[in-house]
Amino acid sequence: MTPFIQSMFVIARRDFLAIVATPTFLLFLLAPLFMVGMGLAGGMGASQLADSARGKGRIVAVADPAEIEALRAADSRLRAVMPREPALLELRVATPAADPVAIAREKGSDTYAVMSGPLDAPRIVEREADSGSGRYLALLAGEVRRAKAAGDLPPVTPRFESLASAGTSIAVQQSLGFGAVFVIFLLTLLLAGQTVSSLAEEKGNKVIEILAAAVPLESVFLGKLLGFLGVAVLFIAFWMALAFGGGLIAATQMDPAAIAAAGKAGKAATALAAMPATGWPFFLGIGFIYFVMSFLLLGAVFLGVGAQAATVREIQMLSLPITIFQVGMFSLCAAAASAPDSGLARFAQIFPFSSPLAMAARAATDDGQAVHLLALGWQALWVALVIWISVRLFRAGVLSSGGGWKFWRGAKAAAAAAAAVEAASSQPR
Repeated sequence: MTPFIQSMFVIARRDFLAIVATPTFLLFLLAPLFMVGMGLAGGMGASQLADSARGKGRIVAVADPAEIEALRAADSRLRAVMPREPALLELRVATPAADPVAIAREKGSDTYAVMSGPLDAPRIVEREADSGSGRYLALLAGEVRRAKAAGDLPPVTPRFESLASAGTSIAVQQSLGFGAVFVIFLLTLLLAGQTVSSLAEEKGNKVIEILAAAVPLESVFLGKLLGFLGVAVLFIAFWMALAFGGGLIAATQMDPAAIAAAGKAGKAATALAAMPATGWPFFLGIGFIYFVMSFLLLGAVFLGVGAQAATVREIQMLSLPITIFQVGMFSLCAAAASAPDSGLARFAQIFPFSSPLAMAARAATDDGQAVHLLALGWQALWVALVIWISVRLFRAGVLSSGGGWKFWRGAKAAAAAAAAVEAASSQPR
């Protein structure tokens, strides 16, 4: 191990233990309990996204060309008397390639039910068993038959099929994407902001100057960033272990008979089917990597800019624009999560500081996995660039004595020297 890397790990261990081995760290671990209000706000936002995504749902009727107008007219009559308007009806002409199962699995919008075959005995493929959309299609078929024929007709005998493998609806996937954006934003803002307060304390008691005299400043910067990343990983591991343990305790308290009844009713399969497009293992793993990227970006900026301040007041003034900028990135990514295929979403996925959050949301709605490797390479390039710039800001701030930016003081000194030269030249000889 080279002296540079060894010094970096020494600084990282020092900062990690300085935070973890204190009684106040327990309060820091329990900080999310005091953020229930923010969590409720995030849940309300996810609910609004789900409601907006439900407007994209549809029901499909595959029929002969002669029945299209009759189905459209019957749909208009039924919607006028329904207490709750059904999903948008899409009519398709029956062809040999019109497979209702394939139609139900098409991407781009939620398909709740598909009706095909003769209207007296239609085949209705439902996303969920005993759904209102499937019953509406059966009612629609009966309405068309009554409008065409006079007299008593035998009731419609639909054949219902549940499409259990259709996957999670777009509304749920978009809610998962918004949840990923919210969690990464919250953790990054909560954990990366601790770097500035620690740096201010060390600049106040001159510890940073002792470290700068002992090891290279680049090792100090990278060691601090690595140490705070370790604190963040410990924070996440604590809450994941707590959630896992709580889930196990809750599972042991449930009635086995109720669990078996839910499994027979298909509710357990429906709950397990509610997953992101890339699957839970990939989604959680890539979400953690995107959190690391976001933390390194924001933490490097906080360290580089915070090193320019000499007092806590200056640190607060310098940190506020960064926090506002990060809130703007959260708003951008939240909007991108509700419109995954829009130009706004593509911009959020490319822009370096919003890319980790936007790509985490994309992992919930798009099953493509190769694109995440490209995104991680792009983000790693910007992490390296931001760290390179922040290291130089950090060096300039630590080596300077007193308050103010070294660059501004250099400009002031140059201006003072120029004024002195001009004054000397203007004096009479």
